Amino acid sequence: MDMEDIGIETTEAALNEMRERKRSRRAAIGAGVAAIAGFAFGAGRPAEAQTAVSDFDILNFALNLEYLEAQYYTLAYQGVTIDKVGIGITGPGGAPGGAIIVRSNPIVPFTTPLLKQFASEVAAEEAIHVTFLRTALGSAAVAQPEIDLMNSFSALASAAGLGSGFDPFASELNFLLGAFVFEDVGVSAYLGAVGLITAPPYLDAAVGLLGTEGYHSATIRSRVFALGAAAQQAATAISATRAKLDGTGNDDVGLGVTSSGASTIACADANGLAFARSTAQVLGIVYGGGTGKGAFFPGGLNGNIR
Repeated sequence: MDMEDIGIETTEAALNEMRERKRSRRAAIGAGVAAIAGFAFGAGRPAEAQTAVSDFDILNFALNLEYLEAQYYTLAYQGVTIDKVGIGITGPGGAPGGAIIVRSNPIVPFTTPLLKQFASEVAAEEAIHVTFLRTALGSAAVAQPEIDLMNSFSALASAAGLGSGFDPFASELNFLLGAFVFEDVGVSAYLGAVGLITAPPYLDAAVGLLGTEGYHSATIRSRVFALGAAAQQAATAISATRAKLDGTGNDDVGLGVTSSGASTIACADANGLAFARSTAQVLGIVYGGGTGKGAFFPGGLNGNIR
């Protein structure tokens, strides 16, 4: 998909209305820190309660997401999976890591030196995140689940109205839009998790990871914004689709310019706060609306939160 193929119409008025209707969900998140909140996907579907979880459960949930991000960036920059560059993906007892579904030769044809350097940096940092979490978890670290980096993107692009056959490795723009899918979700996932973690060392680690994901997200959103209206409209369509998949419909902000002339680079609510998502809401996105599995994780996540 090239920029010319993007047919989503997003007006300044629509962007302004979208931003104005954002409301802080901090109170709701704070009220549910003792347990992971359920969520309603689609009208009329009852919330699905989840049992209380341990710090290790939360860290393993994060590890699953870091596997996804590390594989994406490493394949985009180096063309190989993270286990080929010395990053562990096995689970307890040596359980093997899942396969990666990706096209042949996924190296992105970078032409912008700054963007290539950024891809190199993020690939290294996401790989380090995997190692960091695996070290913290020790023998409790789950294996990498099966990850789909082909059909998942195509389905998401179709759901967003961007056409079928989207390939995130085909161009710099596509790479940025693929990264746009992940990074905002990572920020909201870590922010939602910090209230569930009880041990101070693990809480410190989660906050540190949140900060780095925030840097990644801001850089990606800035680069997409700088590419102009068509790229901004594609990102806004992806943003709206994420909000629909997590069951809220309104906890995400696309890219554009409001009627007051302000950009919407920061994915923040009406109070200027980053959005937080429960694990169930994150799963709604990475599973593409499926239950227990789907989209980026065809067989589901590994661990107790799935």
